[in-house]
Amino acid sequence: MRILVATDAWHPQINGVVRTLTALERAGAALGASFTFITPADFPTVPLPGYPEIPLAVPNPRAVARLVKQAGADAIHIATEAPVGYFVRRHCLAHGLPFTTSFHTRLPDYVSARLPIPAQWTWNWLRRFHNAGNGVMAATTGLAAELAARGFRNVMLWPRGVDTGLFRPRADADLGLPRPVFLSVGRLAVEKNLEAFLSLDLPGTKVVAGDGPARTELQARFPDAVFLGAQVGEALARTFAAADVFVFPSRTDTYGLVLLEALASGLPVAAFPVNGPADVIGSARVGVLAEDLRAAALLALDVPREACRAFALRHSWEESARQFLENIGRAGTGPCLAEAGVTSSDGCTSVAA
Repeated sequence: MRILVATDAWHPQINGVVRTLTALERAGAALGASFTFITPADFPTVPLPGYPEIPLAVPNPRAVARLVKQAGADAIHIATEAPVGYFVRRHCLAHGLPFTTSFHTRLPDYVSARLPIPAQWTWNWLRRFHNAGNGVMAATTGLAAELAARGFRNVMLWPRGVDTGLFRPRADADLGLPRPVFLSVGRLAVEKNLEAFLSLDLPGTKVVAGDGPARTELQARFPDAVFLGAQVGEALARTFAAADVFVFPSRTDTYGLVLLEALASGLPVAAFPVNGPADVIGSARVGVLAEDLRAAALLALDVPREACRAFALRHSWEESARQFLENIGRAGTGPCLAEAGVTSSDGCTSVAA
């Protein structure tokens, strides 16, 4: 099965969308799927306003048409709602090509945090964007239910996974800081709500791994916290393993891959009881979800690390990729997994309107 994915988020960006699509490509290959990506690297770019380090593509419709034709894909998936995704969507609609989409980012919350634009306006635009396709994939049951309630059609579940070989307990991992170490990992931007973590009165040390436009301000406001900058791969895995509690202060993430990465490292989670953490953790005793984030962080110190690891081992990228491919078949935008030579759990029942 050949799949074309259009995405505005791609390397060298470091975020959940890039990590998800990279893992999908790797795990999907083991299931017999090959992926081609249309990304900002295929077009001229300008700096994204407010995020100058992120390239914003300026697609040419002729270039989009050429790239789609060259891919010769069996199915088309649009991962983002920015220019690359928009122009590929426009091409598909103009030429009668079916496609699926995925909902990765709570864009209405991000936009309203920066601009005087009512969140409902953005939701209305997103609904029109995604409903033009044959189905929209959501990472959690909570998000899927919310999208359906907001009028999104043909919502399908696409759970995430974690690399449990990379992210694992490491007895020799140590940051050399006073313990307990409370860690947060992610982009340093207003929507991540980092000040809710950094303002907590906690023993030991508060550590932040990540970079972004809010870093300078946060470092100035919270000089007692340790800012490690952006980390990936082995360095990030060792940082997770060296901490005692993972604190996730975001109220807007649709999933939070870092939650599974922390748990795979044997690190209990403290977070607000909102969609994302609530869906990933549920009732499992691998963390503490509470509106009092300080109390949650302190209580999480007593959560057994082995329980966190055991929980994460049940979430593989292979199963995530299998569900993605099943969704493609069910939406009627590509061959069923059985036709593609991959064992499917639920056949080829279409959910497309």
